[in-house]
Amino acid sequence: MYLRIRHSTTYSYGGPVQFGPHRLMLRPRDSFDLRVVDTALSISPQARLRWMHDVYGNSVAVAHFDAPADQLDIVSELLIQRFGSALPRTDVEPMTAVTAVVYSDSERIVLQPYLDAAAADPDGVLEQWLSDFRNRLGSGSGHLLRDLAHAIYTSLSYSVRYDEGTQHPADTLLQQAGSCRDYAWLFIELARRMGFASRFVTGYIHDRTPNAAGLVSTVGLTHAWADVFIPGDGWVEFDPTNDLVADRQLLRVAVSRVPEDASPVSGSFTGLPGSFLGLGVGVTIETVEEPS
Repeated sequence: MYLRIRHSTTYSYGGPVQFGPHRLMLRPRDSFDLRVVDTALSISPQARLRWMHDVYGNSVAVAHFDAPADQLDIVSELLIQRFGSALPRTDVEPMTAVTAVVYSDSERIVLQPYLDAAAADPDGVLEQWLSDFRNRLGSGSGHLLRDLAHAIYTSLSYSVRYDEGTQHPADTLLQQAGSCRDYAWLFIELARRMGFASRFVTGYIHDRTPNAAGLVSTVGLTHAWADVFIPGDGWVEFDPTNDLVADRQLLRVAVSRVPEDASPVSGSFTGLPGSFLGLGVGVTIETVEEPS
């Protein structure tokens, strides 16, 4: 399946401002399940780009600006080929049930940053939720991670948040609502407390009608979910926002230990107080014929 993705980001200001360096994480890495066929990146005002791989191996473009402007437009266009997942499981058989995990010594050395919880829980909100979750496991599927994603999916209300940043997982539980990145971050911190190595993933979700009728997340925006490392299966995708596991609708761009390390666009500006007027993000994804 070939997909064309257009991701536009527009920052508006009340007058000309000077832009600091901006980090752009908009280009996926090629892999066995996703191949980048073509890319284009346009920026206004004009910027000088320096490409690099970050500590996670993500592709990052650092944009440097010379001229001030009252608007910053960043448009990323991708043509990708998406293959089936290495773990195309929607119904988990008893023989594939996961109720605990044991990592080898060599795996644990590499995975340790993804095993350590990054969000403090001084009031025990996360631990109490986990205790209640474990008490309900008798009625689950037998696959602990699927049950965890499903429990978050059914207990929270999805909301679109345009402000930057991710809610603390405890706040997401207390408010019983959040965006896709809040769902993902909550899942990750709960999974880590159960002994699973988990990481944050950003990218897109493809609205593949009519099968996508059950999608909760808003199509036309960026998306976030979680990866969990399962011995024998590797990094497996869990999307608690849409109750998906290893689904080809999920189009990965970047991975990180914490959400702030995987922001698609991040940067700074210098201007008068109150200069910033707003942010607009638009994502379109369409299926295309195989390129010649």
